[in-house]
Amino acid sequence: MLSGAAIMDSAILVIAANETCPQPQTREHLSALENMGFDNIIIVQNKIDVCSKERAYESYTEIKEFIKDSPLKDSTIIPVSAHHNRNIDLLIEAIEELFPTPIKDLKNDFQMNIARSFDINRPGTIPKKIKGGVLGGTISVGQIEIGDQIEIRPGRTTKKGLEPITTKVSSLHSGVSRESLGPGGLVAIGTTLDPATTKSDSLLGNVIGKPGSLPPVWNEISVETTLLDRVVGTKNIQSVDELKTREPLVLTVGTRTTVGVPITVRDNIVDINLTIPVCAPVGQRIALSRRVDGKWHLIGYGIIKE
Repeated sequence: MLSGAAIMDSAILVIAANETCPQPQTREHLSALENMGFDNIIIVQNKIDVCSKERAYESYTEIKEFIKDSPLKDSTIIPVSAHHNRNIDLLIEAIEELFPTPIKDLKNDFQMNIARSFDINRPGTIPKKIKGGVLGGTISVGQIEIGDQIEIRPGRTTKKGLEPITTKVSSLHSGVSRESLGPGGLVAIGTTLDPATTKSDSLLGNVIGKPGSLPPVWNEISVETTLLDRVVGTKNIQSVDELKTREPLVLTVGTRTTVGVPITVRDNIVDINLTIPVCAPVGQRIALSRRVDGKWHLIGYGIIKE
């Protein structure tokens, strides 16, 4: 959920009117949106068709109470019945009005976080008809064209160590086939890679770009952390303790999820050793999760420092 949110410009938070608000998952989703830097969302109060009018009003009051201390406290709330297609038109209108299409940078070098990677070939395909591996995600900056050379980092581990992967763009798809693509929307980039390299999301979390233009690869990062007051998503309210050295954490960096172990903790500056390297620029916001009651729960966020 956190890695998916990292490539989105806007978000819709869906809350069921026939359930008490907030549910643990709802609390976790709102905190995730806050921590990933979203400043404008739409709240959909769904399932108004399966509760009474009185309960719908009560649910609305619960939602307002739930978000009153959040940076997203002024978010629009739209009652909806998805099953009966009620108020979907108003939701679409709100999306058009409240989620302006962001101005994207087309001039700088192309870059994209990989959210999916897969093999599109059917079992038994003859060798001469096998197509290269496909990379999916959302372009964050720049443009890409068929025939472009691209680099994938951190890449793959070889006997010589970690090496970036280079390949060529063979096809582009976003709804329909394209000759070129820019930022916005989900895209699929066909490559000349061996499809075994991309199958089953094996390149998930990598970053694609023009060779030589990508951010650095980190095996260890220094992070300026901000912790929440309480753990997100637990049944019982639990406060967030300070980070400790050698305590395993889960870090979400773009679309990459990796385990990190703090080496040193100095106030809110933490040096973290990563089990899986990441490709990310200085200043990128990352999510921090801790194991509580046997599950990983969001506890705060951090900013990568030099």
